[in-house]
Amino acid sequence: MLTDTECRNARCPEGRKFVRLADSGGLYLEVTATGSKLWRWKYRIGGAEKRLALGIYPAVPLATPKNAPAGRGHGEPIPPPAKGARQLRDEARAMLAAGTDPGEARKRAKRASLASAEDSFEAVARRWWAGWRVNKAQRYADHLLSRLEADAFPVIGARPVGTLTAGHLIDMTLRIEKRGAPELARRILQTCGLILRFAVAHGLAERNPVADVRPADFLAPRLTKNFARVGADELPELLRKIEGYEGSILTRMALKLMALTFVRTSELIGARWQEFDEAAAIWTIPPEREGRKGAAGKRRPHVVPLAPQALEVLGILRSARGADRCAGPALLFPGERDHDRPLSNMTILGALKRMGYGQRMTGHGFRGIASTALNEMGYRPDVIEAQLSHVDGSKVRAAYNHAQWLEERRDMMAAWASYLDAVRSGGKVIPFRQARPKAAA
Repeated sequence: MLTDTECRNARCPEGRKFVRLADSGGLYLEVTATGSKLWRWKYRIGGAEKRLALGIYPAVPLATPKNAPAGRGHGEPIPPPAKGARQLRDEARAMLAAGTDPGEARKRAKRASLASAEDSFEAVARRWWAGWRVNKAQRYADHLLSRLEADAFPVIGARPVGTLTAGHLIDMTLRIEKRGAPELARRILQTCGLILRFAVAHGLAERNPVADVRPADFLAPRLTKNFARVGADELPELLRKIEGYEGSILTRMALKLMALTFVRTSELIGARWQEFDEAAAIWTIPPEREGRKGAAGKRRPHVVPLAPQALEVLGILRSARGADRCAGPALLFPGERDHDRPLSNMTILGALKRMGYGQRMTGHGFRGIASTALNEMGYRPDVIEAQLSHVDGSKVRAAYNHAQWLEERRDMMAAWASYLDAVRSGGKVIPFRQARPKAAA
């Protein structure tokens, strides 16, 4: 019989691929030329000789340590000792004596484990993501998957979807919230709800446990986020500073177009020339880039009427970059270093900071300024909300479509551009002109 010292000092003779050191009862240690030491058990069943791998020495010792601590102590949990090769051999012999082939039993267990892995939350989530991402922007889809990999998979990824409970989801969500990311916690929970709904639809789970709880039941109350923006009295100076900005002409034109159209920053920096119909004075932001969803949960294109001042910005960009670079899928505002990537939002914020508006104004702030001003100007709230692409599924009419009230919106956008010109040149906020009478909703 072998001793632990013999196992520890065993070496494969030079010129041989392996050597086998016998213990007892068919157990032996196979030492290879590369230095690996593998426990194997030789047995016979149905007249055929078979071998069963029992592990690698010294991770699997010769015998189970007799004095090793097991179970839990008073503090941290203490892992049980590793079973020795002799104990594993004896367990396999008992299985063989009961009429079960231990090698075949291991194969069945492995197949069952693989089947379970296919139904794990992570595996199902990746299947859901592969279908969900088809009509999504690549950057957005990749970001969502990376958040699942960072926050959901380490906690619930290995669990079969059919065994997940509301408690598992709550625990995962609270972990994210406790590290200071409450909004991310809500979004991850929402995404998990979509994945588990997919699991139910494909017969992998009986119910969706996310439907059993609401974030407000266990997460801290949401704090309203107000994007930084200047007051009306500072608007004239801001517009003049944008007009005289000495940095990149692309950045200056991006700021001007943002002020004129008050679209979301992501919609602006991702704009491509093929989205603009200059003859019709229309910018159509495609569904995959539009920032909000419609009443039925489906993304819609967002139509932005272009005032003459906005068309002038496009003309300046074309003159500055060359007509050959301003067509088709080319970016309206390419990055300074990588022209295949859009201008960064940080570039917009950096320009505002250099003009003296750091922490006091963001690209998104133009939306708040326009919303407040246009409401004071007397335009119908429905028209303003449609232009802001704010679509509330609980209030919007079923007849809503992306071109609704287009003529009213054309008039409003032209009036807004003229107002900005007057404010910039006049140096003070001037009274709004009277909007035309509100039409019946």
